[in-house]
Amino acid sequence: MSDLDQEQSQAIPLRINWHFPEGLQSKYVNNVLVQPGQYELVISFFELQQPILLGRAEENKRMLEELGSIQAECVSKIIVSPEIIPTLISALESGLESYRQSKGQSKEG
Repeated sequence: MSDLDQEQSQAIPLRINWHFPEGLQSKYVNNVLVQPGQYELVISFFELQQPILLGRAEENKRMLEELGSIQAECVSKIIVSPEIIPTLISALESGLESYRQSKGQSKEG
């Protein structure tokens, strides 16, 4: 048995006390970018800055064509070990399912 195997077999599970520090800011996110690194995944969260369109449909279309791009403001970036990605995906799926159930939606909805 290797030292690592021995350490893992002697691991003591500890409860996690989740702490959200006072003053922690929440940000709205409507766009995500995932970039693989050599040993990690970098997940950047963005809020897409939608242009204000107040004209008629033709005017708005022309304005968007002239604009060419819109700003996506990065509100947070995290660096994640690939080993916890399956846990992250599972937590997201579970949270989404709970949200859908609270809204009376099916998985397809």
